[in-house]
Amino acid sequence: MGISHKEKFYQKAVAQELDRHSLEHKEQLPAKINFKGKFIGLYYFDFLIENKLVLEIKVRNYFSKNDINQLYAYLKARKLKLGIIAHFTKTGVKIKRVINLE
Repeated sequence: MGISHKEKFYQKAVAQELDRHSLEHKEQLPAKINFKGKFIGLYYFDFLIENKLVLEIKVRNYFSKNDINQLYAYLKARKLKLGIIAHFTKTGVKIKRVINLE
């Protein structure tokens, strides 16, 4: 695809590749956030793959602490163990794995 596209276009391309490889996936899934047993809000994450892996897509050249914390929050909210942040950069796709140890 090249560089400098909007995140949503990379997301559509990733979905197409997941389909091509027959990997089960869901897009833009909500993750409920509760505090002391009461609902307080929703997060939405890009992909849940094979009901195990959260994939979050970004378009930038660096991994920020906010990106990592955001993915970690998704994992905790959904009680999942593994997430990947995929950054689409000028030099290719860079990935970072995030693990929920709780």
